[in-house]
Amino acid sequence: MKSKIEPDLTTSLGTYMRSCLELAREHLSGFNSISEIAQASDDLNAYPRLESLSNPREVKILDENVLGPGDLDKAREAVIEGRFFCEHTAAGEATRLKLGTKFLINPALDLTLDSIVKGLSDETGREINPDEVIKEMEVEPRDIMPLSLGGRHMLQIAFEIYRMAQEAGRDPAEVLARQKNLVVLNRQTAAEILDSFTEANFFGFNRKNVFFMIQSIFPGINLKNGAFFFDHTSSARLHNHGQLVMQETMDDQIFFLDDSGQPNHLTASEFSSILDEVSDKISYNIEDLGYLTGAIDWPSLAMALALGDQGFRMVMEIVANDPERPQKGGLAAFDEILGKNVMIESFQLKNMAKEDIKFLNKNFNHFPDPRSSWQALKDSGLPMPVAVKDGYIYFQPIQGDINFLVRTSFVQRSELKPIQAWKSAAVTPDAVKAMARQDTQKGFKEFVEKIFSGSFSV
Repeated sequence: MKSKIEPDLTTSLGTYMRSCLELAREHLSGFNSISEIAQASDDLNAYPRLESLSNPREVKILDENVLGPGDLDKAREAVIEGRFFCEHTAAGEATRLKLGTKFLINPALDLTLDSIVKGLSDETGREINPDEVIKEMEVEPRDIMPLSLGGRHMLQIAFEIYRMAQEAGRDPAEVLARQKNLVVLNRQTAAEILDSFTEANFFGFNRKNVFFMIQSIFPGINLKNGAFFFDHTSSARLHNHGQLVMQETMDDQIFFLDDSGQPNHLTASEFSSILDEVSDKISYNIEDLGYLTGAIDWPSLAMALALGDQGFRMVMEIVANDPERPQKGGLAAFDEILGKNVMIESFQLKNMAKEDIKFLNKNFNHFPDPRSSWQALKDSGLPMPVAVKDGYIYFQPIQGDINFLVRTSFVQRSELKPIQAWKSAAVTPDAVKAMARQDTQKGFKEFVEKIFSGSFSV
């Protein structure tokens, strides 16, 4: 929804919540009930220029063969110098897996062959033979290292940087100490995850460069007698991933743990200064299984840095929809009126047929010179679409809408690398197999032992 008022979405959680009510009053005052708003939500959220869209133009091809001389070297040097900022979204719950917060899932301890077979049988609606599952996984959960999914995620990027530093003739401990990470947590399991970082010696990183933020949840908005209000009898929910990045622009939301384990909160200005020191920022999903043996996509990072040198401040990867088996998703298109490529979330497409969606967002975005996009976000905030859940209104800002605030380049791989995410029981065998492959990387187990024993220090 485009607003005539100027909501303050980025100063504090208090101003964000007040602005949510102001936006509801401005855009939804003509409705008499929440059910009416629910029925009209497709129209309320619709992209305003759906009739003026065509296929995206001037899409860059992501391929090692199109990179310039030295681009990969520049990417490695950026990591060595600590100019690569990694954000890890660890707030999500494994709802369909029924295993709690994704970061904390420890397959070696939390899964058995019987539980995997039951999950597959329940999901597929047919009885699954355990022998089929063992053959597919190649190992049983008890055979892999007893590490949480989030621990594996953090260890993998540390391990790859460690190996890269060794190959470059640099001190791995010094290189890891320069790295900057932001881990986004949920309120329910934040303390447990913070403890896991302490117990794992921050996975080889410098504790003062490992930042955390607890993504806020908000009660639903109700409507009675023409008045909108936060109803604290409703379920408190996240406001989508767009709220997350707006929260990053507020004072006292991001923190690191000091030597005594106490949180040391940063002002918005302090976090802005940290972003000013880095050349690229990327957000990783905890459940991406390809990450477990390839945390850093060097060609992608090299292209993002090269595009950053050309003045682009966001790089969005897209994929072509399969015409034989088209699917719904975020739409990449050229807006004839704006004269630029745009990315539009699926719930803003009204009744667009999936066959008409030619290019999809892969949800893999780089932010070269991230302070620029951070500042644009702080200055403008994001549009605030609405959703009705269980009879209450919850706003759904979209992180990808940053593409409307800064100069953005769309890229497409010459060779498709699909993301395989562990979101359902059907993917559990692949998840176990991916973790087994991670364990067998040359030197990985030894690296993990060094990290947990404290014999590797930064």
